[in-house]
Amino acid sequence: MYCVKNIKDDLFWVGGSDRRLALFENAYPIPNGISYNSYLLLDEKTVLFDTVDRAITGQFFENVESVLAGRTLDYVIINHMEPDHCATLGELIRRYPDVSVVCNAKTIPIIKQFYEFDIDTRAVIVKENDTFCSGRHTFTFLMAPMVHWPEVMVTYDTTDKILFSADAFGTFGAMNGNLFADELYFERDWLADARRYYTNIVGKYGASVQTLLKKAAALDIEILCPLHGPVWRSDIAWYVDKYLTWSSYEPEEKAVMIAYGSIYGNTENAANILACRLADRGVKNIVMYDVSSTHPSTIISEAFRCSHLVFASATYNGGIFSCMEHVLLDLKAHNLQNRTVALLENGSWGVTAGRKMGEIISEMKNMTILDETVTIKSSLKEDQMAELGALANLIVASMN
Repeated sequence: MYCVKNIKDDLFWVGGSDRRLALFENAYPIPNGISYNSYLLLDEKTVLFDTVDRAITGQFFENVESVLAGRTLDYVIINHMEPDHCATLGELIRRYPDVSVVCNAKTIPIIKQFYEFDIDTRAVIVKENDTFCSGRHTFTFLMAPMVHWPEVMVTYDTTDKILFSADAFGTFGAMNGNLFADELYFERDWLADARRYYTNIVGKYGASVQTLLKKAAALDIEILCPLHGPVWRSDIAWYVDKYLTWSSYEPEEKAVMIAYGSIYGNTENAANILACRLADRGVKNIVMYDVSSTHPSTIISEAFRCSHLVFASATYNGGIFSCMEHVLLDLKAHNLQNRTVALLENGSWGVTAGRKMGEIISEMKNMTILDETVTIKSSLKEDQMAELGALANLIVASMN
């Protein structure tokens, strides 16, 4: 049975949610599920904005057929060709053989890579600032390459001031009846997933996001319709400001994150003591993560949030503990910048973790590594407690 939501008199959400999927893109845990948003406009011509993932094919087509109520589908606008938004495009073409596909030139070869239907005879190719009229509504197209694929564009409805923003402003999380962000405790219940979505999916491409945000700043946006997560119709500036911060690689908060890789608990013990010394010096809301039991996507998200990072690692096979090395390489791959970092290393012989962690971090932009690396030989001793205190002092001084 269909399950749709009305956004405006003639605009409907026809997407759906998946709470069974364990890993988004087979990489990122989504304990709260994921939504796949698609929007259908009933104007003189009917217009569908993107399709959905194959997982909700049945629900999606029931929704589309219900809203169309016997009308044909005239156009589908493809803002983003990734399969979680276009896996049902082939089936859409089969069901509505006369539909025209509105997209940009970079989208055409990607469609041909995924599908074998004849796109050339049905494509309406648009470029930057082109307009398209469906009757009462007029749309403008803005290219958004590498947010986060090269063919991405966004579509602005100049009539109702709605931005269909592709993956921008999306978030992990299934929809639970409430479609609009103002119906949710977004900052309490959704912001962490929104941050984790942005930093892991789009985070590498901050410069491209900044370019899109500059274009969006020139628009009068009353409704924001992303391809994942809730629709925004109020407090849009607050959410855009989060994107401005994340995409500029500036810390969201003056805060400390400690990530540790410990084999037998001795490195963890030193990290715990350092956290207590920081707390004794007035640092609040410290967060700690065991890299062996915390998914890297969470640590990446928190590294984007926090101004100060501590990495504590055992030496393993003459190098960095493998889970810690994975995290650091992931942070580098996601282009993290502008952080202050402290290092703590451990090893029973040939201690190299600190130096090797520093080498990876030094390859990242504008990273300040504090001079006071603490080295532990197997386990922390009483005469080293002062070193942890000195490191805590350095961290606190750098926060002021």
